[in-house]
Amino acid sequence: MAAQAIRLTERPRGPGRPREFDIDAALDKAIGVFREHGYHATSVGDLTRAMQLASGSIYKAFKDKRAVFLAAFDRYTSQRSRQLRGIAALASTGREGLRDVLAFYVKSSQGAEGRRGCLVVGSAVELAIFDPEIASRVAAALKANEALLAELIRQGQSDGSTSSRIDPDTTARVMVCLTQGLRVVGKAGRPLPEASSLVDIAMKLVG
Repeated sequence: MAAQAIRLTERPRGPGRPREFDIDAALDKAIGVFREHGYHATSVGDLTRAMQLASGSIYKAFKDKRAVFLAAFDRYTSQRSRQLRGIAALASTGREGLRDVLAFYVKSSQGAEGRRGCLVVGSAVELAIFDPEIASRVAAALKANEALLAELIRQGQSDGSTSSRIDPDTTARVMVCLTQGLRVVGKAGRPLPEASSLVDIAMKLVG
């Protein structure tokens, strides 16, 4: 898949040396555009300016705007998954890991980062109802987030830091609703309550 390639070499139409560009770096720029403006409001011209590529280069690498979006979506969700798991891995207990992951979501929902929005949430609202492939990707991303939260709750139950009376899967699903709701509020530019208070409220779900 294009998103997984490290570099792409393209041959120019006329004489000259082949040009190379870093696809991952280009996709990171495309992610920013799609997060801020959504899919439909983003033109190929917007992408060429952000990715610093000619439209011909984009079409050679990705075929069309939708292909760029799918590659950007996959990179975004892969990066976020690694980031969240890295945060959780630093914690000494399941409860601490859960708190740190929730704090990351709160921080990501505030200020300029919050207004940029979440590509998963944006795709769910704008595209999932019309595009089964994107709907499947959105569902997989939310399921992965839910699985991580449930894993941390179970870890907490094992180490005694979270209540043994709660159901990890159900509780994790509620927390996904909370975290994604935070991203919606952040995208709307509404101020959030103090970060610590939001996390404290969410942590009451696990005892």
